[in-house]
Amino acid sequence: MSTQLELARAGQITPQMRAVALAEELDAESIRAGVAAGHIVIPNNPVRPGLRAVGIGAGLRTKVNASIGTSSDLCDIVAECAKARAAEEEQADTLMELSAGGDLDAIRRAVLASTNLPVGNVPLYQAFCETSRKYGDPNKMDPEYLFDLIEQQCADGMSFMAIHCGINLYTIERLKKQGYRYGGLVSKGGTYMVSWMMSNGRENPLYEQFDRVAKILTKYDVVLSLGNGIRAGAIDDSHDRAQMAELIINCELAEEGRKLGCQMMVEGPGHVPLDEIEANILIEKRMSGNAPYYMLGPLPTDIGAGYDHITQAIGAAISSKAGADLVCYITPAEHLALPNEQDVREGVRAARLACHVGDIVKLGDRARHRDREMALARRDMDWAAEFQQALFPDVARSIRASRMPAAEDTCTMCGELCANRNGNRLFQPYMTGDRIRS
Repeated sequence: MSTQLELARAGQITPQMRAVALAEELDAESIRAGVAAGHIVIPNNPVRPGLRAVGIGAGLRTKVNASIGTSSDLCDIVAECAKARAAEEEQADTLMELSAGGDLDAIRRAVLASTNLPVGNVPLYQAFCETSRKYGDPNKMDPEYLFDLIEQQCADGMSFMAIHCGINLYTIERLKKQGYRYGGLVSKGGTYMVSWMMSNGRENPLYEQFDRVAKILTKYDVVLSLGNGIRAGAIDDSHDRAQMAELIINCELAEEGRKLGCQMMVEGPGHVPLDEIEANILIEKRMSGNAPYYMLGPLPTDIGAGYDHITQAIGAAISSKAGADLVCYITPAEHLALPNEQDVREGVRAARLACHVGDIVKLGDRARHRDREMALARRDMDWAAEFQQALFPDVARSIRASRMPAAEDTCTMCGELCANRNGNRLFQPYMTGDRIRS
């Protein structure tokens, strides 16, 4: 079986490329060229026929990922499937199943069956969880078991995988020499891999045998998302030597993976102050040959607990404008608890709004035309048209319905003092060009 990358290089426009072109209002040849260059990926494991085709990369709308999954404290398959459906209903573009508690095979397969979205995961979670259950020590993980597990999860239908290939002994040495960190290590998979390497005195097998990882994923046309195991968990750790060492390695591996026919994506960077976000994206794009960049957050402050979906939205808007391709949502529960279904909905909505704000700059009129139509509808007090253009029409309708005005063509914010209604009376004779609604 050939991957989307291999088919694109051979000059073939696949049904998935056509579907992405239609969704993005672009021509199919431009999508093929982007995939062939490694600038666009399409997570598309044929094990799941009829999967929604989602393009991630240069020139496309910034996509939103929603993450769900159990923990050792809270494990409810029904709840996780409900969260997966909620993420799809709120129009997330991809889903990550990140369970670390319960029957991990059963949970993964149930989530895959409950959604039509491309689903990703982190194989290290199950590898270390199962090893700990069996031996009482995650550091006893057998690398052969890890590779077998990656293949099994691909065969189950995962469309992309965050695999921590960029952590190596050199990276760990950077952590030691810089005196560790303010925010420590915040990647579960990354921290377990660091622990395994230090305990066993061995190199990361995912780095050491990278070709093997890429070949397994190529077999199933699964996108290899190079995991950000050393990402900053505090803004004062942003762009420290350890994080940059991993980013350099991941960018090199993105190039190597493409040579093997594997669709490649790079992850980063965690907590980043506003003035560093654009530079981070520029560095990744330059060093990786413009590989799609999957932003985890980013969070531009550390003190937003309870409102970190807003913290993330600020960072995501800057990221989208600067060229990020996929952002992972953050929910109000981040840093506090396992998200529930409502948290998932709020997280997706905030991230979608933030990405649109950035896309207005990144994509120009392809994104901005909707705002123009909303402006005209608002000016003319056309409520049906307003709800049609709103990103969250059901929420908008509900709020208006709960506080209806005395006059239908106003709202209870202004009532008789409605600026638009009064302004329209004054300037209606002067409206020209595209400022007249058809």
